[in-house]
Amino acid sequence: MIPLQELLTFALAALVLEVKNLQHDSTAKLSQMGLFTSMLNPKIAVFYMAVLPQFIHAELGNTLLQSLTLGFTQIAVSSSVNFVIILLAGTIAAFLATRPTWLKIQRYLMATVSGGVAVRLALEERK
Repeated sequence: MIPLQELLTFALAALVLEVKNLQHDSTAKLSQMGLFTSMLNPKIAVFYMAVLPQFIHAELGNTLLQSLTLGFTQIAVSSSVNFVIILLAGTIAAFLATRPTWLKIQRYLMATVSGGVAVRLALEERK
């Protein structure tokens, strides 16, 4: 059973998650924040250390060159995908801003998914 304090905390968190008007930052500042966030992300280093070495073969030549080629290829693909997401995010945000019904649908959908996950976790048997 979920304690009352956790339910109240969840209810207060819902107030924190309300849509708010934020100050507009410049494109340069947002780009800089995104760049530094990406560069300092430890998941990327873990990915490079865990996944890329299995594709590097010493018998095929310079391992440093292979590593750099794989790394830059991954960066190019990721940058392309992120660029498309950025373009679509602006379009989707403009669409949602003019249609408050879609915002309500999105909220209820996410609340349902989150509630479903919470119920599943609560009913899951511990081993």
